[in-house]
Amino acid sequence: MKTQLEHINITVEDPKAKAQKLSKLFGWEIRWEGSALGNGYTVHVGTDTQYLAIYSGTPGEKQKHANSYATLGGLNHIGIVVDDIDAAEAEVKAAGYEPHSHADYEPGKRFYFHDEDGIEFELVSYA
Repeated sequence: MKTQLEHINITVEDPKAKAQKLSKLFGWEIRWEGSALGNGYTVHVGTDTQYLAIYSGTPGEKQKHANSYATLGGLNHIGIVVDDIDAAEAEVKAAGYEPHSHADYEPGKRFYFHDEDGIEFELVSYA
């Protein structure tokens, strides 16, 4: 059986704002948006075949975890492949994020950044 990852669902403070930032940063499109579980709201942003479902529920339900790597079932980071790691880093900085943990490794280069909701993104290039 051949499979592929379709989407990841994450909880954020403001799904519309997050979708707009990710669209601009990665050249993604908003695929769908609307009402969701728990009187919430969801925006799907990505490509024709893969996307992030960006969700926000009822106010007051949200909690931030200090260390996702120590939380069973925690989301540690979202990895995104880019063609040009240097151009991607310039875009990340221009968006107001601080890149960290740069590394060259076989077969590519990578760095990470955290967004305003504490979600960590890994950008990697195999070029």
